[in-house]
Amino acid sequence: MKKEENIKLGISIGDLNGIGAEIVLRIFEDNRMLDFCTPIIFASIKTMSFVKNHFNLDINLNGIQNVSQALHGRVNVLNCWKENVAINFGQEDLKIGEYAIKSLEQATKSLKEEEIDLLVTAPINKHNIQSETFKFPGHTDYLNQELEGNSLMFMVSDGLRVGLLTDHVPVKDIAMHITPKLIEEKINTVYNSLKQDFQIDKPKIAVLGINPHTGDNGVIGTEDDTVLRPTLQKIKDSGKLVFGPYAADSFFGSNNYKNFDAIIASYHDQGLIPFKTLSFGQGVNYTAGLNRVRTSPDHGTAYEIAGKGVADVGSFKEAIFTGIQIYKNRNEYQELTKNPLGFSKRKI
Repeated sequence: MKKEENIKLGISIGDLNGIGAEIVLRIFEDNRMLDFCTPIIFASIKTMSFVKNHFNLDINLNGIQNVSQALHGRVNVLNCWKENVAINFGQEDLKIGEYAIKSLEQATKSLKEEEIDLLVTAPINKHNIQSETFKFPGHTDYLNQELEGNSLMFMVSDGLRVGLLTDHVPVKDIAMHITPKLIEEKINTVYNSLKQDFQIDKPKIAVLGINPHTGDNGVIGTEDDTVLRPTLQKIKDSGKLVFGPYAADSFFGSNNYKNFDAIIASYHDQGLIPFKTLSFGQGVNYTAGLNRVRTSPDHGTAYEIAGKGVADVGSFKEAIFTGIQIYKNRNEYQELTKNPLGFSKRKI
């Protein structure tokens, strides 16, 4: 396993009119951060120099043409484009969306080819990234296509981890997406992630119901009784500590979530509203289930404060530390389970 200082951290720059670039540079303006990793920002030295000067930051940037040129102890910027970029903080711009995708695609390529060890993505604008060649609702769906495995949006912070059965799905379509196959896949992904990425030997997982009051015995919908309960029982019979479905309205307010290593919500807002209420500014979006590590902050582009120098770096910094820790935990788990007793394959 690599020493911390040799861990190459890739950063896709996201929407340049938002707060992402400011936060990235402000974090690494603190030289102590360079003890934990070697950062490689996928953008351009011209662009990042503009951001540096706009915020009057005391930071030295090292422009490189490929990852192999990255220097430890420096903030490296891999040039993904050469031209000047017109940055107008706080404005939605289709051209800026194109640069966000250039950065993401190049960073993902380096992640796939193991040129970088993990990826932290700055926020994008889901509208201005859409094009004929990029038709994904967000990072998670794109990475799921490019990397191996089945992705799951896993929101994590100290003492709280929330996964989703469905993520960017319209509310009217949620129930039709939740099938026994999907439930088993997502629970297995969370279970395996808790073991290998978070070093929890016997994970306890709670699952929230689909309908209010988990359907009230069919009065408010039948999906909890006909789809969710029998599938959870099947999984529980296999030996996994999976419990539910729980009524979502009282689950977090009663502090019941503290009894579990992870909670799986049926849909986006059911899980993310309580998560962000309890941990906003310190939460991390982790894409579990893939063969590479990717994290991101729990906030968006924040156009309303972009360019003003007041953005909070907390969540992005947590995304960096969480990504590094998951990378190390996963390497350790794979090493320990590769051949746990050290037996030779030779016949005796």
